[in-house]
Amino acid sequence: MTVRAFVDEHYRHFNAGTLRRAANSLVDHLEQGGGLFVTLAGAMSTAEIGRSLAQMIRAGHVSAISCTGANLEEDVFHLVARDAYVSVSSPDDLTAEDEVALLEQQLNRVTDVCIPEEEAIRKIEHALMEVWTQAQADGESLLPHRFLYRLLLSDALRSSYQGLPEHSWLLAAAESDLPLYVPGWEDSTLGNIFAARCSQGILSPELVLSGTHYMTHLMDFYRHSTQPLAFLQSGGGIAGDFPICVVPLLHQDLGEVDVPLWAWFCQITDATASYGGYSGAPPNEKISWGKLGPDTPRFNIQSDASIVLPLIFGYVLDL
Repeated sequence: MTVRAFVDEHYRHFNAGTLRRAANSLVDHLEQGGGLFVTLAGAMSTAEIGRSLAQMIRAGHVSAISCTGANLEEDVFHLVARDAYVSVSSPDDLTAEDEVALLEQQLNRVTDVCIPEEEAIRKIEHALMEVWTQAQADGESLLPHRFLYRLLLSDALRSSYQGLPEHSWLLAAAESDLPLYVPGWEDSTLGNIFAARCSQGILSPELVLSGTHYMTHLMDFYRHSTQPLAFLQSGGGIAGDFPICVVPLLHQDLGEVDVPLWAWFCQITDATASYGGYSGAPPNEKISWGKLGPDTPRFNIQSDASIVLPLIFGYVLDL
């Protein structure tokens, strides 16, 4: 039984029913010539979302991605250091002392798995420093993800891959030159490292372009898109907030009234809508901000994105 057949048969009501309706509606959108804009918050790369997202990219279903700096880097961390990752069988049982022990072993915990400092983070730092240094010598200024695209496409890391290349969504994105948006990149591990090297005078802040450059690029991307775009938001926060506001920006701040609204919307979140809880804001609220229309198909799946997103991707791919 394929994923699609399984979901159609068993996902009938409540959040399961919403997932089925959303997945079915997304398939209709794509089959009618629409595109898909995906956003990744949280730690979806460490959750190995690349196993399904890379297939979506290679199948041509993804038009662009907005992600946190953590999701950008953690995909490539896993690609080069999978064998050194350490699983934690019962993360809820860890004491503060257990966490100190992980720190002393240079293991950075993300829920039930630990990213190894030396094998993953420092390995990519050393490789990326060469890319950054050469770009600075050449007088270049690039968006953050462009340096990782350049590193992956150079094959400098290929001999040290431990994860399967077909499971790397970032490699798939680089190979297809997929538009990528990484707002707030500075708060990521590699962003911190870059800032540290700038503070030492080794690199110049002007080497890496900012969120404003990402937004102006996104404006051009959205204006010139020949497809109605669906917006699939995994989690909340800046990864979703940043790109969705491009529509009211174009309408209200630039007066470009002919730009269409987002054509379809789905948010996957386990947050409950509450005062100050934007990650749990319901889709209807986006209508008042000029991001969605009253007739826009919209879905809110209140569940864990690490469970739901692969199911939606599998449904589209009909695995």
